[in-house]
Amino acid sequence: MELRKIKARKAAGPDGISSRLLKTCADQLCGILLYIFDLSLKLGKVPQIWKTSCVVPVPKTSRPKDFGDYRPVALTSHLMKTLERLVLTHLRPLAGSTVRVMFFDFSSAFDTIQPALLRDKMVCMGVDHHLSAWILDYLTDRPQYVRTRDCESDMIVCNTGAPQATCHLQKFSDDSAIVGLITDDDDREYRGLVQNFVDWCQRSCLQINAGKTKELVVDFRRHKQTLSPVNIQGKDIGRVDSYKYLGVHLNNKLDWTNNTEAIYKKGQSRLFLLRRLRSFGVQGELLKTFFFFDSVVASAIFYGVVCWGSSISTADRKRLDKLIRKASSVLGIPLDTVQEVGERRMVAKLSSLLQNASHPLYVTITSLSSSFSHRLIHPKCLKERYRRSFLPAAVRLYNQSCSQWTQ
Repeated sequence: MELRKIKARKAAGPDGISSRLLKTCADQLCGILLYIFDLSLKLGKVPQIWKTSCVVPVPKTSRPKDFGDYRPVALTSHLMKTLERLVLTHLRPLAGSTVRVMFFDFSSAFDTIQPALLRDKMVCMGVDHHLSAWILDYLTDRPQYVRTRDCESDMIVCNTGAPQATCHLQKFSDDSAIVGLITDDDDREYRGLVQNFVDWCQRSCLQINAGKTKELVVDFRRHKQTLSPVNIQGKDIGRVDSYKYLGVHLNNKLDWTNNTEAIYKKGQSRLFLLRRLRSFGVQGELLKTFFFFDSVVASAIFYGVVCWGSSISTADRKRLDKLIRKASSVLGIPLDTVQEVGERRMVAKLSSLLQNASHPLYVTITSLSSSFSHRLIHPKCLKERYRRSFLPAAVRLYNQSCSQWTQ
């Protein structure tokens, strides 16, 4: 199953094994790889070639001037990625998850991770001895050969105490955020959780970059109060009107105008490359067939479409559709609109959630299953936070697709 999920167009890692080969020959290779994976886990050892990564620099700006203007992207073994997904499936039920806001920035987070501390944490979580030894071996002695620069690619697991009533910590690798619901201008709980997180970072050898840490304040009250800034390591944290988190732009108005603007600009720059290739005589069908459009242009336009696709304004949707029409004109072939792509991906996402028992939304979605058919009950009774998510639109589209299948 995991071998079939590999994306065939991904570049090979240091071991030279093609992703297309693994996906195409999944049935023939699964038995052999199962034996190799089991042996690696039992011995608590990771082959050196699986830990080796080739680091490729990707410019962050159009005109990079120093090393800081490059983002390191590591090419690693597809076999190791497959085993990582299998191990993660085992670890997910052992870890909790929460949600919240203040966006922290770490200085070289993965360069300072302490494998021994992570091992102790896994033991407390009840992780098997062989598996914890295997993970510790994977995190240590990791050789890298660099085409230009170094890279970061592991995991942080942290524990800041029991979850609070209105303040939560959202952990996603090194992109951590604390969100607090402030009532009657009482932000003591929020500040306390921030301080607990800062203290944990100091104990865990993680250095917070207070200069890049930002705070986003959402306040729709008619009479707004001036909130005193949060101080971390002697620095007042700056406030912003919008922030890019996990590739999606959030703003203090809780709409998608900033995100649409960023997508439109990025799509325009990608279209320039598309036009240049067409000017060299490359046919539109070839550009789409060999993944250039999907991987370069469409990946920028439709990133996170499941998140924002059902709730952007009509004006924003028309603006992005205009960008797609330009791409269609350059290629000379018809392309799907934002709404069509968004609906298709929402149904696919909902279907994948129904098959993933470890996902936080699995229980919520399966509770909507009808006892008479494959359809889902409309989530009218869900909490407010779910009613404003992608779930209502996804359930409606999922039920429509079920009706088409039965017909």
